[in-house]
Amino acid sequence: MEHKLYIYNTLTRKKEQFIPLHENKVGMYVCGPTVYGDGHLGHARPAITFDILFRYLQHLGYKVRYVRNITDVGHLENDADSGEDKIAKKARLDQLEPMEVVQYYVNRYHKAMEALNVLPPSIEPHASGHIMEQIEFTQKIIDAGFAYVSEGSVYFDVEKYNKSNNYGIISGRNIDEMLETTRELDGQSEKRRSVDFALWKKASPEHIMRWNAPWSVGFPGWHMECSAMGTKYLGEEFDIHGGGMDLMFPHHECEIAQNKAGLGKDSVKYWMHNNMITIGGQKMGKSLGNFITLDEFFTGNHKLLSKAFSPMTIRFFILQAHYRSTVDFSSEALEASEKGLERLMDGYARLQKLSPSATSSIETAGLRAKCEEALNDDLNTPIAISYLFEALKVINSVHDGKATISVSDLEELQSVFKLMVEDLLGLKVEATATGTNEAYKQAIDMLLNMRLEAKRNKDWATSDKIRNELTALGFEIKDTKDGFEWKL
Repeated sequence: MEHKLYIYNTLTRKKEQFIPLHENKVGMYVCGPTVYGDGHLGHARPAITFDILFRYLQHLGYKVRYVRNITDVGHLENDADSGEDKIAKKARLDQLEPMEVVQYYVNRYHKAMEALNVLPPSIEPHASGHIMEQIEFTQKIIDAGFAYVSEGSVYFDVEKYNKSNNYGIISGRNIDEMLETTRELDGQSEKRRSVDFALWKKASPEHIMRWNAPWSVGFPGWHMECSAMGTKYLGEEFDIHGGGMDLMFPHHECEIAQNKAGLGKDSVKYWMHNNMITIGGQKMGKSLGNFITLDEFFTGNHKLLSKAFSPMTIRFFILQAHYRSTVDFSSEALEASEKGLERLMDGYARLQKLSPSATSSIETAGLRAKCEEALNDDLNTPIAISYLFEALKVINSVHDGKATISVSDLEELQSVFKLMVEDLLGLKVEATATGTNEAYKQAIDMLLNMRLEAKRNKDWATSDKIRNELTALGFEIKDTKDGFEWKL
């Protein structure tokens, strides 16, 4: 299949033409949420980033198997190897079954993703549903000589692995320096080196989530779930693995090592990472206490927010920056995005109402090619959006009677906007930044049609009353040659 899609491969640190392992099929694995708290804006970014990639690969004609996991066991408080399981801790504190906690947060996550118009993945496996696969994968690594059992837990031997491989290949960490600084810790832990990471942890007596394994009653390490589930559903070698940049180390570094040690090969061809969303230059995250949940964005119930912002405003805000760039949040930036989205969607709605002429007096060709060229360049959504805004000038010129557009050119322009705005960028027409729904629109249209009827009957008192009262409520009304336009 011929195409010109280039993506930045974090592993090689350069843009590469995307050539899938199988001609018409693409396997894509993305690290999904760790289910122990409400999602924030930083969690929305990878979901939206890889939703764009999922949509675009399908547009190119590929059959995509998109796997996005749910981490519901094994992610501990401090790092992958220490502290209490976060799900188990909340279950204990709230006197719930762990899977009650999981289901609650998964439901909230799905609701937020639906609001953001993020397409569901092909498969959404849970770590707790793949314990046997993780045990089997751990045994493969032990058999290959790259893991050891210590007091019922199993640890990956990073120093031994690094002698024949490169631990640090994706994150750029210097493993020799890491090993050198940890030698003094020998004998103080069940691990040989503090840099070694857990493949399986023996459960303490109070630990709720536990399973039987050859080494102990325990639970898998955090990194193991992605190795086991990714290769189970996509094969030992697959095309794309994605996630947030904060997962490069240790999570993805450990996953690369696990796959190479257990399977004897590199499993992933292209690694992709989205950058962070920051507040005042600091990463947005629960540990820093500076995060804003998606529900707080949707309701405006947070001290850093000037108002509520719709899910489509959040999506547009994220898409206005390239996925590999850092985005610094502010309420003012969201307000600017809200206005930009409103302008785009107003223009899109206006496009649907244009009347064609016999010929075009303006140039409309090339928009489709330019937008696809932008997305082919490592999903450059801000550039694609800029081309759509340029096209709004054409739409407004025709709408204002300053230019004409032929039937074929109008149909092409409408087709491109439908493809880009709805199908690829995923911006829902029925959920604009003003939050109006169809019934609400119809009610306002009805009032303005009554005003038109009053004007035709020269009932100026009624006409002025409808206009003045709507204006007082915050509506902007514009009379046009075809009737009227309005917005809030």
